[in-house]
Amino acid sequence: MDFYGHDESLEHLLRLAGGLESMIVGEDQILGQIKELYAYSKKSGTTGKILDTAFDKAIQVGKRIRNETRINKGSVSIGSAAVDLAEEILDGLTGKTVLVIGAGEIGVLVAKALAEKDIEAIYIANRTFKKAEEIAYELGGYAVRLNDVQTQLKNADVVISGTGAPHYILTREIVEKAIKDRDKTRKLLLIDIANPRDIEESVAELDNVELCNIDNLRVISEKTLKMRKEEAKKAEAIIQEEIKLLNLQYKRQRADRIISDLYKQIYDVRIREREKAVNRLCAYHTIGEIETEVLDDLTHSIANKILAEPTKVLRQAAELGNDEFLDVVSRIFCLEKDRVKVEKMKPDCEKMKSDCGIKVEKIKPDCESGIDRISEKSN
Repeated sequence: MDFYGHDESLEHLLRLAGGLESMIVGEDQILGQIKELYAYSKKSGTTGKILDTAFDKAIQVGKRIRNETRINKGSVSIGSAAVDLAEEILDGLTGKTVLVIGAGEIGVLVAKALAEKDIEAIYIANRTFKKAEEIAYELGGYAVRLNDVQTQLKNADVVISGTGAPHYILTREIVEKAIKDRDKTRKLLLIDIANPRDIEESVAELDNVELCNIDNLRVISEKTLKMRKEEAKKAEAIIQEEIKLLNLQYKRQRADRIISDLYKQIYDVRIREREKAVNRLCAYHTIGEIETEVLDDLTHSIANKILAEPTKVLRQAAELGNDEFLDVVSRIFCLEKDRVKVEKMKPDCEKMKSDCGIKVEKIKPDCESGIDRISEKSN
């Protein structure tokens, strides 16, 4: 599998990690899912260098977008907006007691958002008590029967209600009785996220009671979505920048694979020829450790000096996108990844080397000319 040249696939992966393809632009959950699934795949041994590079880049880009833009800031759901609003009105939720009425989808989201805050206690009330118990157990809170809500109102700082009931859950009468014995300086914040309403609107007339409803929260969510869409433009620019860097990384990796195979081939020859030289010398007189070390250093130095300039040329060719040049080098030296292709062309690979060597010797330019040709071709 090779992603090189597949800009659309790579860009889609980076957009996913950056939260640009999510239903709610900039949400953080998708990046966590990508990291989790990639870790699982890697552990299972189903990824290689190509996929590792792509997913490492995607995770890095996802983090960069969230650090350098505000694409994941602010509340975009009614549930999270309710929690943020409560935090804003009360100057934080630290040490506060919160009652959540309703354990439906929105109620669960609210409860989970609250669980991340440093609150004193969270109570979950629901028509089906078992469901309230399940959520309370999961979040480390307390389950409350719906009939006991009035009792809990006495100690609550915040009440967030989002049931599907067709009638009021908290009437003015219920709230008035509940706050009768409360500290008169202690505010009770009621947030109604239900439609139709869960809380009778006239409760806002009571002293030290503040009521916010779903309409307030929709305004907050719409503003946040607008802001996130603006931030998405910055994220798009980051992705285009990173796509170029990723493609360059893939090009370098291809050159590095060829260079690695070339070094291995030359080093194998070096070791064989060194052993031959040692054996020949041993036929005439005893060879000591110093002589062997000198031969080893000599052959090692010769191999490195021969390969130094070709290494530079191959890397430059890769960065300039000169694939044809890289293919020619692979075929000339019968490197492992291209051996099958070469054998189809010429069954005798050694003969191929010999033939190619003669032809190349006749047309071989100096290294500087080779570099110039690569540059001219790219331009």
